[in-house]
Amino acid sequence: MSTRTALLAAALLLAMPAAAQYREAEQPDGITARSADLILGKPYTGRSVATPRDAQGRPLLTGFWKLLHEPGKPDGNLGKDRPGFALPYTPRGREVLAANHQTLDPEARCIITGNPRLLTSVLPFEILHTPQRLAFFHQLSWHRWVWLDGRAHDADPDPRYLGNSNGHWEGDTLVIESTGFQDSADGKVWLDDNANPISTGARVVERWSRPDFHHLNLELTYTDPAYYSEPITYRRSWVHGAQGEYLQEFSCEWNTWWILNHLEPGPGHIGADGNRGFGPDNQLVPDLPLGAVEGNRGTGYWLYRKNKPKPSDLPPQPAAGTR
Repeated sequence: MSTRTALLAAALLLAMPAAAQYREAEQPDGITARSADLILGKPYTGRSVATPRDAQGRPLLTGFWKLLHEPGKPDGNLGKDRPGFALPYTPRGREVLAANHQTLDPEARCIITGNPRLLTSVLPFEILHTPQRLAFFHQLSWHRWVWLDGRAHDADPDPRYLGNSNGHWEGDTLVIESTGFQDSADGKVWLDDNANPISTGARVVERWSRPDFHHLNLELTYTDPAYYSEPITYRRSWVHGAQGEYLQEFSCEWNTWWILNHLEPGPGHIGADGNRGFGPDNQLVPDLPLGAVEGNRGTGYWLYRKNKPKPSDLPPQPAAGTR
């Protein structure tokens, strides 16, 4: 079965009962696939293929990128490389963190997911690289433009969820600097999945490299004196998707009523491994499909609590003989 056919079949799946880490579901043609196989990348073992380059000889980052999950490291957590996964909060940072724990997840409410949270996600993304601008397209239908034409940062940029981003080259490394963010104090944005706060004065520096066709690496430095006492360094790697894989359509608004009426505030339980997890079993990836709709019921939402049903769960049926 082709990759395109497998992805289409996966898009037809309904969310299944919980499994220990990854979900398995039976596709209509009898082929078993796991959400993790479609979301996460696998180490590339084929022959090395040279990095694609533009007319100036610079690496092109265009492609469909899937995360290379690091065993023992949490996803969705900007502190994944720090001792105990703990971030260095300032007193004000702890105050805003506590406030975030009392708010509904902005992503669940279909508010634009900000940066660097999107870069900590387990979900694949696409990059379209042109000489003047670079575009990131993320699974939740959010996108970010990065200017590559040499312009300077605005002295007083409008706050944005993904920041105001300009890029420049240092050898074969694309350096993206972003400033002018929305602030968690307004209750509409989190730094990562674990409800950590971000301030309007944050500065994000990303260093992207593509050593060959199949791999993409990031070293990110996050500086935010309002909420953190020192810069935070974060590293990740992705592998290029197989031929025929691409970003899938997604609608965020399919179950907003359920979210507002049933989702509990804050990020939920964060385990000792630093993972927030997806669903009550702390699985590492969300159920598929994402954003599917059946009537007015979402069938793939994952940010639910153990004592709450998913929106895809049918109402309880009366016992036989009691109707």
